[in-house]
Amino acid sequence: MRVKSLQDLKPVRKALAAAAQQAALQAEEKRRAALRPATDRALFLQAIGAVQPLRHAGNRLEPLPGNVLPVPHQRILDEQSVLREAISDEFDVSTLLLTDDQLSYLRPGMGHDVAHRLRAGHWSIQRQLDLHGLRTDGAREALGQFIRKAHRDGARCVRVVHGKGLGSPGRMPVLKGRVHSWLVQKQEVLAFVQARPVDGGAGALIVLLQPYVPRQGGR
Repeated sequence: MRVKSLQDLKPVRKALAAAAQQAALQAEEKRRAALRPATDRALFLQAIGAVQPLRHAGNRLEPLPGNVLPVPHQRILDEQSVLREAISDEFDVSTLLLTDDQLSYLRPGMGHDVAHRLRAGHWSIQRQLDLHGLRTDGAREALGQFIRKAHRDGARCVRVVHGKGLGSPGRMPVLKGRVHSWLVQKQEVLAFVQARPVDGGAGALIVLLQPYVPRQGGR
């Protein structure tokens, strides 16, 4: 571009000024862009407060290998409960029964007056289970469930009818001895005595259960 006079320099000056202004604007934009990440980081750190960086290579948290299966907490608790409540047919109860004609039972620490009051009807019967017609396995399961539920319901005195064995081979009371053994193994049972004639006599037991105290967090 040829400049013939000073008048022709005005457009040149304007063009140079505009170019300089544009260059200045671009430089300012670059400067702000360079500062923006640092500003955002500062705002982020200010918002979350003090943190402790994780120590791992590459600043990345690697996933655990394979699928992590959930822990079946409730099933474990149920299985532990079953083990606690299991009763055995091989348990020898003979040494734990009182040496009277009715083969009564008192948990260690219980006074003999408990058996006397239980036999005299001091506690009213609140639940009853009749085991007539059941085989050993069915009777064992029914008795365990009955004692557990009666105890949780707050019952203190229950009757268990095992029969006199008149219909059994040799007219021997098969379930009677088994029921004695099963009841002794139940932690809810404090004592039992043979029922009075009016309550079933030799074919039934009157059972005293310990008071129900809910465990912390439910049971």
